[in-house]
Amino acid sequence: DGTEPSHMHYENDENYFRGYEWWLMKEAKKRNPKIKLIGLPWTFPAWVGKGENWPYDYPDVTAYYIVSWILGAKQYHDLDIDYIGIWNERAFSSKYIKLLRYTLDKHDLQQVRIIASDRLWEPISFVLLLDSELHGAVDVIGAHYPGTKTVPNALLTKKKLWSSEDYSTFNDEVGAGCWARILNQNYVNGNMTATIAWNLVASYYEELPFGRCGLMTAQEPWSGHYRVEAPIWITAHTTQFTQPGWSYLQVDGHLEGGGSFVALTDGLGNLTIIIETMTHNHSQCIRPPLPHFSVTPQRATFYLKGSFYMVETLQVWHSRLGFESGNSSLFQQLHPVKVQKGSFSLDLNTDEVYTLTTLKTGQKCGCPEPPPPHPFPSSYKDDFNIRNPPFSEAPNFADQTGVFEYFINGSDPGDHVFTLRQVVVQRPITWASDADQTISLIGNFQWVNITITCDIYIEKQRDGGVFIAGRVDNGGIYVRRTKGVFFWVFADGTYRVTGDLAGEEILMKGLSGVRDNMWHTLTLNIQGTSASGLLNGYPLWENVTISKPSNGWAAIGTRSFEFAQFDNFHVE
Repeated sequence: DGTEPSHMHYENDENYFRGYEWWLMKEAKKRNPKIKLIGLPWTFPAWVGKGENWPYDYPDVTAYYIVSWILGAKQYHDLDIDYIGIWNERAFSSKYIKLLRYTLDKHDLQQVRIIASDRLWEPISFVLLLDSELHGAVDVIGAHYPGTKTVPNALLTKKKLWSSEDYSTFNDEVGAGCWARILNQNYVNGNMTATIAWNLVASYYEELPFGRCGLMTAQEPWSGHYRVEAPIWITAHTTQFTQPGWSYLQVDGHLEGGGSFVALTDGLGNLTIIIETMTHNHSQCIRPPLPHFSVTPQRATFYLKGSFYMVETLQVWHSRLGFESGNSSLFQQLHPVKVQKGSFSLDLNTDEVYTLTTLKTGQKCGCPEPPPPHPFPSSYKDDFNIRNPPFSEAPNFADQTGVFEYFINGSDPGDHVFTLRQVVVQRPITWASDADQTISLIGNFQWVNITITCDIYIEKQRDGGVFIAGRVDNGGIYVRRTKGVFFWVFADGTYRVTGDLAGEEILMKGLSGVRDNMWHTLTLNIQGTSASGLLNGYPLWENVTISKPSNGWAAIGTRSFEFAQFDNFHVE
């Protein structure tokens, strides 16, 4: 779902104040100082691969890039990164992992642990068993979407096993059921002691891929509206009554009537038990496919032994996902359970979650109602004139390829001192299939009739070019197949109108007189099945017939990975 700015766009560039992650990490630490911070690259800037679409040809350069980020987190934000990954869902290199461990240690970062390989259990587990030096370098085996199962080799390594990416499911009640089931069963079935949800908060346009696949939804920054969805309260059943550093008790957590339980302790006498009875159809995650199983109402008796035999009462928190009935009850505190001679019984229905705990600290916040939802403003302007922006990027623009940053034009004394600039000038070492063009989306996907005006400045001579667009229909991992109405102008003085970002479906072309290193104003007007374009306020082309898409976002972007600037963006 789009791109994020690197701390090093170019080899000689370092900046630890770009993007939202620094802010997000600090906000997380404010809420829970014990929270763990993990870094994992999806993509690398092109210079790391010296022109090759591969991060391991120059492992010393890649390690330098990663360790710089860890050092910058500490130096500029006082953030301690706890774990670092290799390359999201792509190949790993044993040589690189060993060099990364060496480089971390050399910079006195022994406490930063390595997680590998954020893909499947194999081949990393097999390779760890064969290579003792690699075994010494890796602390955690992280697998993605393991379906609550692990493999024998992973267990043989004796490493910590994590589901280091999971969930990714629409955040309705089925999503909450998915999350409740895997939070328990990743340990019960697969011995995994951590489960990480992709993604934390759905704060991106909903019609992008994986819309609302976050634990909660906050996708209207212009209105301030947000929704604390059911998966948040499922999370609370575990996270309010445990902390990183607690240990799972090694008990068989399968319930006789279906469902599961886990038990954790802080080693200081506290005990937390989490029970889930999710049924198959109410707990399917987006992936992998879920084999059939059955869950029935049951009475379950728990026996506390050893030091827990002395526990007399347990606090009780309960959720019931209502589904068809529609009357869910989320994270309610019930009467404490009395433990008699080390045992207690519970009547469990289906699609329920219980937390039983010695801790008395649970809370369900009485938060103020968020502002009501509003569609994106139908008249929107940004002149990017901001001296000390809180973030490096303009609000509401969603970069899908490339990075668009606030820029100060030292050499321009005129109207264009403060602009928005596209700054990625080489195709990155990609994770998804990024476009060959850069593009940033904004607005309302439902928009049909639209006028977009923007001042543009082509920096690249000869073959540079920029566009403004409307009815743009796609982004994220599908950005290469994006359609819409694209109005392009090029440094060689030509223009084009195309029906796609790739520029293959040409609807109109001709001469414009646009030049590089000069400001021009583009206007794109789309009404019904017809579009027209203006240059510097004068008609350049008109009566171009538009068939589809019938609606979509507005967008700006460039012909290639090149510097270009935008100013006085206005959409009606």
